[in-house]
Amino acid sequence: MKLTLISLAFVAASLALPAEAASAPADGHALPPGIAWLQGDVPAAFAKAKSENKPLFLYWGAVWCPPCNQVKATIFNRQDFIARTRQFVPVYLDGDSPDAQKLGSEFKVRGYPTMILFRPDGAEITRLPGEVDPERYLRTLELGLAAARPVKVLLQSALAGDALADGDWQLLADYSWDTDQAQIVPEKQVAATLARLADKAPAQPTATALRLKLKALAAAASEETPVTDRAQGLAIARAALAQPRVNADILINSAADIVKALSAEGPERLALAAQWDAALDKLAVDAGLSTADRLGALSSRLALARLDQPKGELPRALREEVKQRVAAADKATGNPYERQAVITAGADLLTQASWLDESDALLKAELGRSHAPYYHMLILASNAKQRGDKAGALDWYRQAYEAANGPATRLQWGVSYLSGAIELAPGDEKRIESTASAIFKEAGSTPSAFYERNRRSLEKAVNRLKAWGRQQQQEAALARLAGQLEEVCGKLPVGDPQKPVCEGLAQSARS
Repeated sequence: MKLTLISLAFVAASLALPAEAASAPADGHALPPGIAWLQGDVPAAFAKAKSENKPLFLYWGAVWCPPCNQVKATIFNRQDFIARTRQFVPVYLDGDSPDAQKLGSEFKVRGYPTMILFRPDGAEITRLPGEVDPERYLRTLELGLAAARPVKVLLQSALAGDALADGDWQLLADYSWDTDQAQIVPEKQVAATLARLADKAPAQPTATALRLKLKALAAAASEETPVTDRAQGLAIARAALAQPRVNADILINSAADIVKALSAEGPERLALAAQWDAALDKLAVDAGLSTADRLGALSSRLALARLDQPKGELPRALREEVKQRVAAADKATGNPYERQAVITAGADLLTQASWLDESDALLKAELGRSHAPYYHMLILASNAKQRGDKAGALDWYRQAYEAANGPATRLQWGVSYLSGAIELAPGDEKRIESTASAIFKEAGSTPSAFYERNRRSLEKAVNRLKAWGRQQQQEAALARLAGQLEEVCGKLPVGDPQKPVCEGLAQSARS
């Protein structure tokens, strides 16, 4: 469920929390109920799958992540999904679990959520799409469980022109290309590969062929790759718009990108945008879609309205519709998992529509109810920043960081806070150095601190500090921080793959 969410570029705080707060376990909201999830010992789970000759289903997510909570609310809570879990070994890997980031690096999972189906022997079968409706998700799961060959092999056969069964083509069409992480295709070749695959796809079944073509078009548009045959692209888009519910996920997530790629600015773009807007309007009131997805359709309508004028005024009727639909979504949503997705999407929608006060009110009312209020605090900080209230923004960032829980989450939130402090208060040397120092201290006590998301967070911290040091002439502060990071590296055992990564970051901080 790709929602239009705020960037995690900023998270604030001083490090007033006691040390044990950084390693506090995630609360009960981390585990969807009703499923016999295995946690912690992933190698043991693979051994169990092999001994029982069952596939293994790996879920990778985070307590705070809105799309993860959406999956829990719309897929993992379904009785038909729960029943299917008896056919495989379900493994729940939270990003804040011990060694989770090391395992994430091993399995090449980066974005939350990522869901992978493995054969009993450990070979990867397919990656499941979290952004689709539950019925499509369950069909994809069934196809994966019955697949004789992994998607990687199916792709090679399809591109070679071999005959594939209808189910094999559907498995390719519904593969989670967004979370592939170069497992079957290098990242820079996804759009081109999808285009080749769409060309090879048989005309029947038409729904599968159209979905592949639409995915290829969306991938090319997102990479800003020129569309060589615009007439063909328009025919694909219009076929999909005629039945928007079938490919709702793509039409919602890629609306602005595709419209921009297929039309020239002016009357041509206005006409295509109007067609797309009409389809999105239907999806925004489709009771068969989740509340978060309906809000996503409304968000894409805003994006289309501002496609050629990013800072332009929205139609008053559209702004009023945003306010009314968000209020209705808030009132109708009781499931705590779903609220984490819906309130985030709703607040972001209100912000996009320039209802900043209403966005603040929605978020503040949720802080005492949410199991991850620190995420909502990010939007409050962003709203304050948009108003030009730097002090208010920094205060919300501070509160967000203080409330953040879990080692990987705290590193990510801490580094985001550091970025915000550097941007909003670059002359506050004490705040910036103390925050960076605390981040490095937490890294020293965090398992897998230099793997996957943790590593990227620390790389970001070092890069931001270097830029700040040059601009503010803070060589002495950088030297002190580099020395602290070197101490962290020195405590890592010889032969630990993290050690050279850590040492490289420390050296970079000094350069």
